[in-house]
Amino acid sequence: MLRHLRPTDLADFQAYRGDPEVGRWQGWQPQTDARALAFLEEMAAGPLFQPGTWTQLGIADDLTGQLIGDLGVHISADGREAEFGFSLARAAQGRGLASAAVRAAIALVFEQTAVRHIHAQTDARNAACIRLLERLGATRIATVATEFRGEPCTELRYLLASRPG
Repeated sequence: MLRHLRPTDLADFQAYRGDPEVGRWQGWQPQTDARALAFLEEMAAGPLFQPGTWTQLGIADDLTGQLIGDLGVHISADGREAEFGFSLARAAQGRGLASAAVRAAIALVFEQTAVRHIHAQTDARNAACIRLLERLGATRIATVATEFRGEPCTELRYLLASRPG
């Protein structure tokens, strides 16, 4: 289930975002409770899918509503492209929850915006993310030599979805 992040998600948010394995390939870094709470408050109150900004949605357990991850959506300034990024608590991985969340987010973005194409990218060493993207039918469109956290790396860029029609 996708939903707005909430200030009451703080403990769950900090638990998975503080896990070095969950954050290994992410652009974010763990943060203090005060900064995390401010972020959660901002996401709870903010509008969804504003061009030029990131929206972070909560991925929650369908039965309990407990936060188990988050999915970021960046809408380009012209509103035609979106980029997705996602994080999921280790205990929630391997059960199809990330796939379900990405599919739901694709539908939501196409329903609520004029976005034409949705992309995702990952470090070539992130085998789990590559498997997920390929399972979702994403097409690799570029391989780029770049730098991540001060180290050279190869980034794989994917076309995740295009608007039907």
